[in-house]
Amino acid sequence: MATRIVLDTNVFISALLGPQGASREVLRRCLTQRYLPLMGTALFLEYESVLARDHVFANCRLSREERETLFDAFVSICQWQVIYYTWRPNLSDEGDNHLVELTVAGRAGVIVTHNIKDFVGAELHFSGLRILPPETFIEES
Repeated sequence: MATRIVLDTNVFISALLGPQGASREVLRRCLTQRYLPLMGTALFLEYESVLARDHVFANCRLSREERETLFDAFVSICQWQVIYYTWRPNLSDEGDNHLVELTVAGRAGVIVTHNIKDFVGAELHFSGLRILPPETFIEES
């Protein structure tokens, strides 16, 4: 059974922009169904928003069409999760609260992100929820 995860947009974008590395490996493992990424409305809209920013991809080897094709492939293997109850862990970056809500609603055990610091100091904690950078997540899985 595939490990259920929430993949923060910064990891997906890093996989597109960076050289071979942990972010790209996490994405590869999602696409080969070793991991089961969860997707919700807020996360989907965040992905779309970032992918539409051409200046972010000025040094990307992939064209806009190729990036969109890769995103479509990624979304096709994601499990869509409806969030019926919103938790507010009051993270330092309000925009990250939806990641915790998605993780809890979808019963995933981990959020894979480069922004670990944004999750420190949350006022609401969930046992078993881990926030890991791609490198650590790969080592542990």
